[in-house]
Parts: sequence; C-alpha cells; structure tokens
Amino acid sequence: MQYQDCAIDVQADEADALLARSFATAMAGLELADANINPQTGLATDYLNHFNEAIMLLEMVGECPDCLADIRRWQPMSYREHFLESHFRGRDLAIAAYAGADPAARACLDNLASSMTTVIEATRATMTADLPAQAAADLAARAARWLKPLIARAGAVINGDIEISATSASDIDAPQASADRLMQLA
Repeated sequence: MQYQDCAIDVQADEADALLARSFATAMAGLELADANINPQTGLATDYLNHFNEAIMLLEMVGECPDCLADIRRWQPMSYREHFLESHFRGRDLAIAAYAGADPAARACLDNLASSMTTVIEATRATMTADLPAQAAADLAARAARWLKPLIARAGAVINGDIEISATSASDIDAPQASADRLMQLA
C-alpha cells in the first residue's frame, strides 16, 4: 500500500511540475507579446525600423537631395546593437529573447540584415558628390525597391510566417551578390 501511495505522490509531483513549466512558458509568452516580441520566434519587428529609416531616406533623395547627407550618416547595426541604442520599452527582453531564439531563424534574419546593409552601403558609396542628381535619385529609388522585399522577408521570419530550416537560412543571397546585382543595374 505504501508503494502505491508513493507512486501516486510522484505522479502528482510530476503533474505539478509539468503544470508549473506550462504556466511559466505561457507567462513568458505573454511577457514577450506585451513587449511586441513574437513569442513563437523570440524576435521583434522593431529591428526592421532601422532599415525602414534607410529606405525612407532613399525614397526621399529624388525630392530632397539633402537626404543624401542623412543616408550617408546611417550606420549599420546588428540586432543587439539596435536594441542597445533604442528606446524600445522591452529592449532588454528583446536582446535576451534573441539570444534564445531558434538559431536557424536568427541566422536567416542576420543574413537578410547583412544583405540589406550591404545594399545600403553600396548605394551610399556609389552616390558620390560627382554623381548627377537624377542618377543619384534613380539609384536611390532602385535600392529602395530592392530592399523592400528583403524587409518583407525579414518580417516574415520575425513573425514566424515562413518555415525556416538551416538550409533555408543559407538560401538568402550572399550580401555582396545582392549589392553587385543592384549596382549592375545602376
């Protein structure tokens, strides 16, 4: 009889532990969601604001050539660097969640960010002082159009809208290849 009582107690303890882990997981998910971090992926779309700012500036070059100075001041930032510099209310949680995010999703997002950064930097380097204003505007507009699908794909990764595997993370064009194709069109 004592053996049965002990077995029942062990089963109850295991059930309690499972329930506690489930509750902790649910609470962590709510905390992430409250901080605008996708609980499924552990990633936050706020990082994309860094690239959206560059796209906005590139789109404005045609109407406001002074934006060239702003695009030249744009600095690349990693996910972690972005949140360390931001006023995002859940920035510490975003950094911690990123560290625990699926490595394939992180690699895919990092590769997309690297591609976007390379395109922006190559565009900036090409928009020198001796480049005619219309050519600079055309290049900037082309770069913005090139970046938008990359932003959309990064958003899909962050939101868990696409299935990521280790192989798909490496399927993204190498950053320099993306920039080279853009510059061939310039």
